[in-house]
Amino acid sequence: MERYDSIINRLDVLKKHTTKGGEYWMGRDIQQILGYTTWENFQNVIKRAYMACESAGIDPVDHFLDTTKMITAGKGATRQKGDFFLTRYACYLIAMNGDASKSEIGIAQTYFAVQTRRQEIFDKLTDQEKRIVLRLRVKKANISLCSTAKRAGVQKYALFHDAGYKGLYEMGLTDIKTKKGIPLSDDLLDRAGRTELAANEFRITQTEEKLVRENVGNEKQAINTHYDVGKEIRETIKKLGGTMPEDLPPEESIKKITRKLQRQIEAGRN
Repeated sequence: MERYDSIINRLDVLKKHTTKGGEYWMGRDIQQILGYTTWENFQNVIKRAYMACESAGIDPVDHFLDTTKMITAGKGATRQKGDFFLTRYACYLIAMNGDASKSEIGIAQTYFAVQTRRQEIFDKLTDQEKRIVLRLRVKKANISLCSTAKRAGVQKYALFHDAGYKGLYEMGLTDIKTKKGIPLSDDLLDRAGRTELAANEFRITQTEEKLVRENVGNEKQAINTHYDVGKEIRETIKKLGGTMPEDLPPEESIKKITRKLQRQIEAGRN
């Protein structure tokens, strides 16, 4: 059970999100988790999964995106290293086409099957219900970020969080609320729509990952990291031609929506 939980937790940590809230994993990130010591052997599994995707009548280009990046080798030399952006469905196919004798593969099959089922359920939710789910995910991600920031030496949490907002919105939290006409007593993210929530979830998760990956160990560096990640996400939104987050209109408070749904549930029981 401990090994199962460890693998599941690692897959959760390595999960990334696009600016629109989509989930993906990097091939080299999950390679070792699935019990493959060499990239070459793991590539063979990816190829089988790719073919399985084609056989199912689904365009694999939508789920398997190969990429390369330059890495520094010994003595300053550089070389290209291949990798893949993999959707949840691609990861599921990889798990299903992996070496069944590996216990890691069996665990991954269960994990990605559950993830896929959760997405099917999510897709059936109303827009309001999806907002609630996203808001809960953002809250959970923020709690995890705070824990990581504490280990990185952060004590002034208000400054740390405001830095992320300034990177993403080009203004601090108070100014964002003023621009959107949101009362200062309201929580900004309780008034955010799905697009804005997704962008903030991406900011939060990528900041935490960067703090850990770069072993950030002092408050100033952590604050700068949060700002830089927010700014990078803003630039990505701009390149995609998206609406800047400060220009997205506020929506009805999620707290109010939750109370309405609760009253409807209670009324249905009576």
